[in-house]
Amino acid sequence: MTRAAASRARAGPEADLDGRRARGDRSRAAVLDRAVQEASVRGLDGLTLGVLAEQVPLNKSGIAGLFGNKEGLQLAAVDHARTLFLDTVVVPARAASPGLARVWALVQRWIDYSRGRTFVGGCFFRAVEVELDGREGPVRDAVVAARRDWDGYLQHHVGLAVAAGELDPGTDAAQLVFEVTALLGAANDRSLLLGDDAVYARAEAAVRAALVARGADPGAVA
Repeated sequence: MTRAAASRARAGPEADLDGRRARGDRSRAAVLDRAVQEASVRGLDGLTLGVLAEQVPLNKSGIAGLFGNKEGLQLAAVDHARTLFLDTVVVPARAASPGLARVWALVQRWIDYSRGRTFVGGCFFRAVEVELDGREGPVRDAVVAARRDWDGYLQHHVGLAVAAGELDPGTDAAQLVFEVTALLGAANDRSLLLGDDAVYARAEAAVRAALVARGADPGAVA
């Protein structure tokens, strides 16, 4: 056997393993892409192996092999939705300077995310927070962690805006973020229920007013 042939023979099992891993990764991504869309409409409880098997090129056993059980699928769906949220909202907003500009960019990108239906059922996290708020367990914990990270990120940049003199001294960052996220969430919910796209402009105007009331330059949040 030549040296090249021997090398190919040794590489064969490794190549097969790499191929299986790549196929597994593609299958997992396809299932999760569908799962987060379904969960945004049906909720995480409505996320079943049977429902997904009807919509992806994988049977129930194959899906179970990827995620173990329903809870494993739900946790993976929350993590995947979180990644999509970061890619759609947080990462693009990083082009804006830290502080007030970043806060305003995050508001704009969140509106785009909801209005553009990154998830067919509107904001994934709005849907599952309502579903899980009175329960306990790992899935709820994952959703709570995502909410706290989002609120904390907004509060951090509000704090930077205060430190930079872009917002009034003594601005209560937690209170401001509560108001901002409540307004954005209300726009998401009403747009879904009423089919009214104008609610996003109302939410944007209300957030702008809340920032200006705390000393923001109107030109910086136009």
